[in-house]
Amino acid sequence: MAFTAVGCGSKGSEGVGANSESVCASDVIYEGRTYIRLSDVEFTAGQKLGTATSPPCRDTNDQGAEVPETSENAYAVSGISPDLAIAIGSSPEQAEVFRVLRSDKRIPPEVQELIDGS
Repeated sequence: MAFTAVGCGSKGSEGVGANSESVCASDVIYEGRTYIRLSDVEFTAGQKLGTATSPPCRDTNDQGAEVPETSENAYAVSGISPDLAIAIGSSPEQAEVFRVLRSDKRIPPEVQELIDGS
């Protein structure tokens, strides 16, 4: 069974350092790869793949304000390899789509097609 979900969030979120006000929620780690949130992208979340983690971080200079590591369910994104994009959330209906962060910072063509189709 697949569910359609629409990712929400601030436009232009591109991972660590992209938004000085809210860096913590912008990336997750799944199977050793870093993924960053995509905004306003329509997608269909498929079967559960496993668990992704958000690394601990600190949004401010307050040493006591560190946010601990958290875990969320990772789901397949219909039509795209989990190596390129996954959906993260407590359920497929509430999941948001994330794309892999490549070393060259380029968006994989399959993910770009998903973005362009939204």
